[in-house]
Amino acid sequence: MRVLVTGAGGMLGRDVVRACEMRGHRVLGLTHAELDIDDGPAVDAAVGRVRPDAVVNCAAWTDVDGAEQHETDALRINSEAAGVVAAAAATVGATVVYPSSDYVFDGNKASPYVESDLTAPLSAYGRSKLAGETSTQVANERHMIVRSSWLYGAGGRNFVETMLALGADQPEVLVVSDQVGCPTYTAHLAASIAELIEGESFGIHHVAGGGSCSWYDFAQEIFDQSGTDCRVMAATTDMLTRSATRPAYSVLGSERSDARALPSWKQGLAAYLAERETLEVGAR
Repeated sequence: MRVLVTGAGGMLGRDVVRACEMRGHRVLGLTHAELDIDDGPAVDAAVGRVRPDAVVNCAAWTDVDGAEQHETDALRINSEAAGVVAAAAATVGATVVYPSSDYVFDGNKASPYVESDLTAPLSAYGRSKLAGETSTQVANERHMIVRSSWLYGAGGRNFVETMLALGADQPEVLVVSDQVGCPTYTAHLAASIAELIEGESFGIHHVAGGGSCSWYDFAQEIFDQSGTDCRVMAATTDMLTRSATRPAYSVLGSERSDARALPSWKQGLAAYLAERETLEVGAR
C-alpha cells in the first residue's frame, strides 16, 4: 500500500511511519514544515502527487490547555483542516484515518466508554477533536476514527518525560488521583493503525492501552519501573489549577467484533522505557 502520513514529526506520526514501513507499505511521512494541513491547496497537491491508498492524519493541535484560549485555532486545525485532508483523500479513493481522543467524553460514565456512547466534551480541545471526527466522516466515507488516550512516545513532550524530569530534581511530586484513563504507548497504537488501514473496517474504533489507572498510579509506576527515587503525593483535580476541564473517568473500551486490543499500559510503559534507553545509548 501507498501511505501518506501527515504530522510525521510528532510522537504518533513518527511511530505510524515506522509501523507502516515494518508492514512493508510504501510510506511518505510529511512533517509540519513539509506540509501544513492548514494550507488546503498544498494538501490537495500532496495527495494528488502521491495518490495514496491511505492517509493517516496525525497533524493536530495537541495543546489541551492552550485550546481554552485559542479554541478558534484548535478548531481550524483539528476540524476544518482535518476535513480538507479527508476530502483530498476521497478524491483519490483513499481511506483516511483520524486519530481522536477520550476527551470527547464527559467522564460521567461508570464503565468503559464504547464507540456508540454519546459524546459530551468538557473542553475546547475535546470539542475540536469531536468536530474533527464529524468533518472527517462527512468528507470521506472511507474513514476510520481512532480514539485513544493519554498518549506518550519518543520524540515529543509527554507525561512520562515530565515525571522523569521532576523525579530527577526533587524528592516528591504532586499528581492527581481522581482522573482515570488508559495510558497508551504510541508505538503500540501506531502498529494497530498500520494494520487497520489494510482492511475496510470503517467507522469509529477505540484503541488504547489495556487496563486503566489514575495519573497518580501512572506516575508511581513510572518511578518504579525506571528505578527513580521519588515519592508520589496524591492530589485532587481541584487542588491543581488547569485551564481545561478533564473528564474524571475516560477509560476506553470497545463493542466492535473486530476490536484491536493493545498490550496493558504497564507493558506499554516498559516498552517505552526500553526504547528510550536504546535511543539514549545510540546518541552517546
